[in-house]
Amino acid sequence: MSSPETVNQLMAMASGAWVSQMIHVAAELGLADAMAGGEQPLELLAQGCGADAPSLFRLLRGLASVGVFSETRPGHFGLTPLAELLRSDHPQSLRQFARLVGEEHLISWAGLLDCVRTGESGFRRRYGTDVFSWYEQHPQRAAVFNGAMGDLSRMEVLAFLDAYPGFSEIQHLVDVGGCRGQLLEAVLSAHPHIRGTVFDQAAVLEGLTPAPQLAGRLELQAGDFFSGVPSGADTYLMKHIVHDWHDQACLTILGHIRRAMAPQARLLILEPVIPPGNAPFPGKLLDLNMLVMTEGGRERTAEQYEQLLAAGGFRLERIVPTAAAISVVEARAAG
Repeated sequence: MSSPETVNQLMAMASGAWVSQMIHVAAELGLADAMAGGEQPLELLAQGCGADAPSLFRLLRGLASVGVFSETRPGHFGLTPLAELLRSDHPQSLRQFARLVGEEHLISWAGLLDCVRTGESGFRRRYGTDVFSWYEQHPQRAAVFNGAMGDLSRMEVLAFLDAYPGFSEIQHLVDVGGCRGQLLEAVLSAHPHIRGTVFDQAAVLEGLTPAPQLAGRLELQAGDFFSGVPSGADTYLMKHIVHDWHDQACLTILGHIRRAMAPQARLLILEPVIPPGNAPFPGKLLDLNMLVMTEGGRERTAEQYEQLLAAGGFRLERIVPTAAAISVVEARAAG
């Protein structure tokens, strides 16, 4: 017979989607923002977010039972350390991430069984297109996605800046698929000798202006990395790009970078690198999300990166771990 603790553990894990959706609803309603100034009475919270007060109480009571919010006195609720992370203004805010995983992601994950049986995208099965095309057609959800990626990126960028030892050797850094340029702005601010180019689709760069203090050092260039990338830089960087695509698509991108880079240039790939063994690692779960949400995207092991890079004309130099769940996979052109 299994112990009661083991039974309760599996029950909690099996019903984890309930907690995920509770957190998602709290993020959608902006409850943490409403409590930023201190505890609030239930009735005021319900009025502010347009909720039914008795139902909102049941939500908050459930969240308080798992440490997200606290009933400070009867009918009044306040923030806990976990709930603080749902504030929009928190420097490590996860509000947009909680909003993201509770809609199209959750719906797509309902098809995980078919994904495992067929290897096909759960998102495409549910929505009839790939996730990136769908976001182009649904700008409100795209804004949530971009916000979530920006929130997560802040923590990863700091870890990258702290861990990677090769910045002194970089002169011109191209961030391929660099979105709104947060990563490159942080790198250039920390290393004044580097100039950089943010390369992404025109729609992503629309309305973006480099920070005044980076004038003359930061360039924006629109394009499609499946067609080509800016040429002549000594360092190319991709953060959370390679994991979006199957190997053949990655080889197309790598081929464009290989042809564009200057002699002796390097390539930096910022992604989770899945370790061997059974130990918990966020990339192992994120890998399943890529199965569900993309067309063949995946997280990879060190061996898989070495093989992929070799097929793309690169030689793996080293893998630098960081304090975040990503590592810096560094490579140079082979031959």
